[in-house]
This record gives sequence, C-alpha cells and structure tokens, in this order.
Amino acid sequence: MKTRIAPKGMGLNDFVALEEGLFAEEGLDIEFDWKTFRGTQSSWKGLQYYERPQDKAAGEQVIQCACLWGTISNASAGMGLIVPDCYGISPWSIFVSPDSDIRKPEDLRDVPIAVGMRAGSHFNVPYRLEKYMPLENIKTVNVGGFGARLKALLEDEVEAASLLPPQIDMARQLGLREIIADEFKTLWWVPEAAPGASVVGYLRALDRAERLLEADLPKYLPLWKHCIPPEFDDRQWDLSQFSRGERFVYQPIRREEFDEVMQQVERWGLDEYLKDRSFENLVYRSNNACGQD
Repeated sequence: MKTRIAPKGMGLNDFVALEEGLFAEEGLDIEFDWKTFRGTQSSWKGLQYYERPQDKAAGEQVIQCACLWGTISNASAGMGLIVPDCYGISPWSIFVSPDSDIRKPEDLRDVPIAVGMRAGSHFNVPYRLEKYMPLENIKTVNVGGFGARLKALLEDEVEAASLLPPQIDMARQLGLREIIADEFKTLWWVPEAAPGASVVGYLRALDRAERLLEADLPKYLPLWKHCIPPEFDDRQWDLSQFSRGERFVYQPIRREEFDEVMQQVERWGLDEYLKDRSFENLVYRSNNACGQD
C-alpha cells in the first residue's frame, strides 16, 4: 500500500524502519515527503500559520508528527486528526553562544528566543520557562525550522535558540552553551481519510524500529546523516557521538494531557486558530489501531 510520510528528523525510527525493510514487511510502499521534511528545517520568516511547510502538506495524504501541543492545535485548526494510540518522547534544549552572558534560565528574561512558530520549539519555551519568570517576560521570535534556528544562533541573529535533535548534538559539538534541557511528547497526525491499514502498519514498523534501536543504537547512529540540514553538510559531524533523539512509545496518550494542552495554549494566547476543541472529534480511529480492543 502506497503511503506518504513526512519524517520530522527528531528521531531515527523512520530511517531504521526503511533501512531494515520493516515498512515493506508491514505491506507498505513508503514514500518519504522530502520537500516537507526539508521545509520544516528551513526558515519560516514571514510565514503565517497555515503557510508553514507542514501546513501545506496537511491537505495531502501525508502522515506527519509534531509536538503534543502542535499536533493537537493543528487538528483543532482543521488540519487533520490526532493519532491517540502512541506518542514520542524527544529531548529539547535552549542554547546560547559560548561567550554569552546568559548562564541560567533566569537570564533569559526578556531575551528573544529563536523558535519555529507554533511547533515544539515554540510551545516548549513558555511551558518550561514559566517557573523561572512571569509569562510576559518570556519572549520568542519566529525563525523557523531546525536548521534555521541553529544557523541564526551561529550567525548572531539571535542570542538564544530553542533546539531539538539532532541540532542539540550539533550545538554541543560546536561548543555552544546549553542553558536548559528537558523532554516533551510528540504526536502523529493524519488526514481524516487516511487508510487504517497504512496508519497501523506504519506505527507497527516504528515500534519494531524502536526495538532495534534499543538493542543496538551505535549501528544506527550514522542514519542521522539524513537529518543534517543541507547548509551544514560541509561540516564534519561525529555522528557516533550523537544521542538517540526521539523515542517511540506504543501506548495511548491520556485524555488529561489533551485537556491540559487546550488549557495551556489558551493561557499562552496561542489559541486564536483553534476551532473544534472536542477530543472525541479530533482523534483518528482506525480498526484496532493499537492492536487493542
């Protein structure tokens, strides 16, 4: 079955599943949407919501994944349905240059932080920094995708950047200073008409890839080469020293997490695009998608 995937590059499961033939064993003919993938790494300056690369792909038959907050917000805004049967867990960090005066989270007060608008790098900033300062003192600037934020930091366009894998490991190898680190959940989102067999087969392949990564991570670390943005190809990265990035967890998200997202996004003033806020209306249901009754 032909299935289009837009890998987000925060983890290796997609690439392991392709390399080891797991998609084919699940009966899937996988096509990676590289245009959307590279778009999510690039600059989003001047782009509004609904104009981001992942938004443009939402009207097509493409399976995507974003942060917990982003996926729920996208679904509520009419760009697909949430797959509630699994989630990812990804690292997140804020970095500054090594000569910056910023040394602890409190020093980020009123400092514009490079983010990708309404994505994991964005939502994590108020979610993680509010315990260090009032919400009104947390500032963000829309730079765009993974590579664009790191590039902006290296070129002194910004003083701080919110980064995800593998840019976290790239920043460490470049000697940048990590100010705060944590983890966050990701969720997959699919078109309303996505075939159940495609979604289920895809998730099973990711879960099988997770087992392989747990068994022999060093074997698969070279696959990070797929996730290095083109503007960094001339650098010599030691992929053997990269961390593993996002982990895949084949367990349902809790309804309470959905409710919390709605409350937080509204409190942050990032809810103007939300329409349907009903969990029941926004979740994708395939036939036995989790292998459970």
